[in-house]
Amino acid sequence: MSAWASVVYVGVTNKVFTVSKLAEAKVLFLAALAHQERGELAQAERLYRQALELAPDRPSVINNLAVVLLRLRRFSEAELLCKRLLSESPRDATAILNLGNCQLGLGSAKEALASFDLALAIKPDYLEALVGRSAALINLYRLEDALASCGMALTINPDYVDALTSRGVCLRRLGRHEEALFTYDKALVIDPRCAEALAGRGNALLDLDRFEEALASSDRALAIQPEHLEALNNRGITLARLANYVGAIATFERLLGMNPRFPYALGELVHAKACSCNWQGIEQQITRLVDAIRVGERATQPFPLLAVCDSPEIQVSCSRSFANHRYPSSAVPIWTGERFQHDRIRVAYLSADFHDHATAYLIAGLFERHTKARFELVAISFGPKDSGAMRQRLETACDRFIDVRGSSGRDVANLLRQLEIDIAIDLKGFTRGSRTEILAHRAAPIQVSYLGYPGTMGADYIDYIVADRVLISEEDQRHYTEKVVYLPDSYQANDSTRRIADVTPTRAEAGLPEGGFVFCSFNNSYKITTEIFDVWARLLGGLEGSVLWLLADNPAAVSNLRREAEKRGISATRLVFAARMKLEDHLARHRLADLFLDTLPYNAHTTASDALWSGLPVLTCAGSTFAGRVAASLLTAVDLPELVTRSLEEYEALASRIATTPEMLADIRARLARNRLTHPLFDTDRFRRHLEAAYATMWERFQRGLPPVSFAVAPIA
Repeated sequence: MSAWASVVYVGVTNKVFTVSKLAEAKVLFLAALAHQERGELAQAERLYRQALELAPDRPSVINNLAVVLLRLRRFSEAELLCKRLLSESPRDATAILNLGNCQLGLGSAKEALASFDLALAIKPDYLEALVGRSAALINLYRLEDALASCGMALTINPDYVDALTSRGVCLRRLGRHEEALFTYDKALVIDPRCAEALAGRGNALLDLDRFEEALASSDRALAIQPEHLEALNNRGITLARLANYVGAIATFERLLGMNPRFPYALGELVHAKACSCNWQGIEQQITRLVDAIRVGERATQPFPLLAVCDSPEIQVSCSRSFANHRYPSSAVPIWTGERFQHDRIRVAYLSADFHDHATAYLIAGLFERHTKARFELVAISFGPKDSGAMRQRLETACDRFIDVRGSSGRDVANLLRQLEIDIAIDLKGFTRGSRTEILAHRAAPIQVSYLGYPGTMGADYIDYIVADRVLISEEDQRHYTEKVVYLPDSYQANDSTRRIADVTPTRAEAGLPEGGFVFCSFNNSYKITTEIFDVWARLLGGLEGSVLWLLADNPAAVSNLRREAEKRGISATRLVFAARMKLEDHLARHRLADLFLDTLPYNAHTTASDALWSGLPVLTCAGSTFAGRVAASLLTAVDLPELVTRSLEEYEALASRIATTPEMLADIRARLARNRLTHPLFDTDRFRRHLEAAYATMWERFQRGLPPVSFAVAPIA
């Protein structure tokens, strides 16, 4: 055997070959290709590398190895191979395509777009490059352009599944969820085992709140491709929406085991744990989350962060990153500088919550009291269609009530421009069901964040945030990208006509003991932290016969909280859980409790005003962020500032003193009963006057050509 002779190789057919180096490289290549086609990527990589050692300059080997590394998400290694190919063949369209895919995987969407455009300049009908171009444009949030790129590919080949799945992504991001679902279904008729289409279909169904179907679609995708990261992420989110937090946690842990930096997955894991009060390892995960945000990683969406991080610096960093990535400013704004001249200032409220929802209960009275001679009120609804009493009440209160479900963000922005809206008020922020992309198109000359999201949105197209001086100090303005509008009382709208049921249940009917002090906290379970629960357990331990009355948010939280109580030496029977019920009945049962205990770093918001409206005192600890100061704002506006503490030690001591000093509690309750109808918190018309004055100031500054600026509204008697 000569020096060029090869070693013996046993191929996939178990046949033995003794060949020259070049011939052996070809055998290795074919064997690697067989593994690659079966999805056995590790084996394919090993064999391609062996072939490359024997034939270092073979383009087919380099290209296929790059493709395998791409599928293994080892983008930097694949990129080097693509550049190696292009150094020899600069107009190799396939290598340029793969380079674009590498750049896309590395988060360099602009560079990827340039690569795909170059590939198309060489080969105009290159379907893969058209789809790649669409993916890059989606990442750049140029969704209409991305949709057009998919359309070009489908003109060439209407049955091209990759183009259909990419089109589905575009339609989803544009808010056209039904069309997205139809597109994914069309792709699956062509290829029923397309994991990408199944995963996308799951996302579309999730957008439509069809959770069981979404879960089934994600599971089908994972049965075909067990390591499909997007399907795993969608599965975790869907399980969380179904309140199956045990399954959600397991799914997110599996996802993060495969890709520790999968966008926003760590935040989803932490939030699922917080929702279920599963605190095992959560402190370390929160530390990882904060550290990741500090270095610019997309570790969480902004909302889950509010309940686990009391740092305004971290919150604004997270919001900026999220807004820039998910909702960047449109390159072609809808409003381009026009000044509208109307008899009335046109104000549009945008929300998904114009139905039986906490936001609607807070704001309904404001809608009804708006000065119609000065303001034209438009509601833009992108939430569920509803025929309940609250929806009818809101529709009646508005000059126009427009349902825009199924419309793209740009279409809604165009509608606002056609309506010549002066001020657009976003009532959602970054909460579930939000449509921030509408305002990212600069739909109106003045755009405001109010009520729905307790923090900065980090977006340059949101001009103002409505707050008060308890929530945001002048020094803290640096942590907000919006200009701060200070109302003189509390920022929170309240409806002074909210009904409380006449009949109060007995303690026995509510599952409470006839005697003993009742501590209460009806906050959602994700607001309960280990630190606050430690305080509550010590309060129970120090006051014989006392109980803690909590919301039965989900079965996992109930089980975990009972276990956590036992761990702290408190019988699980001293935790009483209240089922959800109609608001008027829920308000009535507050009368059975003695003291509402607030949470930190995310306070009670609507739940705090519910308690105060019902006559139940609220004890809070003021934090460092908007979300952690809301209860302090409400208590200040109802003139009970002594119930605002500044540390958990002070909070615990005051709770204990109130619970063991009946005359102190009686005095607080009596003052609340007097103040409830005489102080600003529940004076809807006073609040309306102040908010309208804020709108008028915003509008007048704009009419004079002045930029947004922070300002305070003077009290109006």
